[in-house]
Amino acid sequence: MIYKEVNMRALISVSDKTGIVEFAKELVLLGIEIISTGGTYNKLKEAGVAAIEISELTGFPECLDGRVKTLHPIVHAGLLAMRSKPDHMKQLKDLNIETIDMVVVNLYPFKATILKENVTREEAVENIDIGGPTMLRSAAKNYQDVTVIVDPDDYKEVLEQLKVKGEVSLDTKFYLMQKVFMHTSNYDTMIADYLKNQRNDHELPDTLTLTYEKVQDMRYGENPHQKAAFYREIGKKKGSITDAVQLNGKELSFNNINDTNGALELLKEFTEPTVVACKHGNPCGVGSADNILDAWTKAFEADKVSIYGGIVVINREVTLELAEEMKKVFLEVIVAPAYDKAALELLQTKKNVRVLELRDIDVPQEEHAYDLKKVNGGLIVQTIDSKLLIEEELKVVTDRKPTDKEMEDMLFAWRVVKFVKSNGIALAKDKQTVGIGPGQVNRVWSTKQCIEHAAELINEDATKGAVLASDAYFPFDDSVEAAHQAGITAIIQPGGSIRDEDSIKKCNEYGIAMVFTGMRHFKH
Repeated sequence: MIYKEVNMRALISVSDKTGIVEFAKELVLLGIEIISTGGTYNKLKEAGVAAIEISELTGFPECLDGRVKTLHPIVHAGLLAMRSKPDHMKQLKDLNIETIDMVVVNLYPFKATILKENVTREEAVENIDIGGPTMLRSAAKNYQDVTVIVDPDDYKEVLEQLKVKGEVSLDTKFYLMQKVFMHTSNYDTMIADYLKNQRNDHELPDTLTLTYEKVQDMRYGENPHQKAAFYREIGKKKGSITDAVQLNGKELSFNNINDTNGALELLKEFTEPTVVACKHGNPCGVGSADNILDAWTKAFEADKVSIYGGIVVINREVTLELAEEMKKVFLEVIVAPAYDKAALELLQTKKNVRVLELRDIDVPQEEHAYDLKKVNGGLIVQTIDSKLLIEEELKVVTDRKPTDKEMEDMLFAWRVVKFVKSNGIALAKDKQTVGIGPGQVNRVWSTKQCIEHAAELINEDATKGAVLASDAYFPFDDSVEAAHQAGITAIIQPGGSIRDEDSIKKCNEYGIAMVFTGMRHFKH
């Protein structure tokens, strides 16, 4: 094929050298003169690609271990001169500077550097690129005259346009400009985050800039008419869904990821063998036991209806015996730290169930991680709810103290209710949830709801001898009244209402033990 000759000059300096030799050879065939630097120049030269070294262009040698090479007026004037302005072009002529029409640059591998084990701060700082972002920004600012490429995936399109039209379209240049500023913004944010972590700075900053990498596009969001994608934070986040390996099933949906994340955060509250079943962002069944099969039985029997089409997360290896039980139920997602070979093979016979392996399933989130909620026109930011309670602040406020068993069940229920949407109530007995009441607009409705569900889904005696956990204080004593009628014997709640004495008095009247935690767990 005979290419149309293109009268251009291209400056090429890349850390990611994927496809660069092939791209440069095509540019040369088009008649484009190539200027290059350092390792890129050497690679092109070894491949037989004609190129001018940057120091030959600037008349100034690379110095300071390569820290200074492209930071020169001859480079940046050649990039920033607007071809449509006669005075710009006259100044270039007077200064004996030629234009540069294409910049192909990607940056020092800062991300790869900071993700290495035991990387030093000095090594990380040395991999902060200065000249690269400066060239990219200069070229992108003058996008109408300069084609700027930061991503090897764009080589093909640029070449096709040059071959067919002899130029790159203005629309493509504008797209490439946008891509540059997204890339440099991401790069600078990674650096700022790294430095913040190095300083152990956990304050909420005056300006908040976040950067995430796309994992996948999704078919849709919560509903089919909503667009959606899944992004992850930079770096390996142990114990998070972004670190999970999918072993079977369809792609995770928006709702799968959201629900699974909530289930995992609840699971992390437990160290003994535990199974959490979750539906629509709320736990529907939680069970702990001496072995994982019994834990599954408790979680399943807590709500055999809602678990259908739900999420199940497990903090022990899935055995064949457990897999056989789970296979009887339609589940959307199963997550565990490991699977017995036979168990995995059995689960994989159900082609649609999403089976995920998360080896570090018990690793908690960093205490100072952000919890973000988008509001119209802004963002509200808080640190995650990383605490459960402060043991020294637990306070028995009733005449009757809870038994050891009641206390054990109350702490179990307290872990669960922390992850129930407010107003949230959780009932538990023998380290099994027997009723969960999420998201009602008043607390007594949540209490009555989970009591009714316990009778309906388990049996009429399910709440007799059970304990109750409430994510926030009782503003009235009506929830105590409902608990007594259901046979509940102990209550754990934050306390702090101006009418606490009403609830305490009612508990004393019925012989119910009540414990205040001094810490609430709203979840909206």
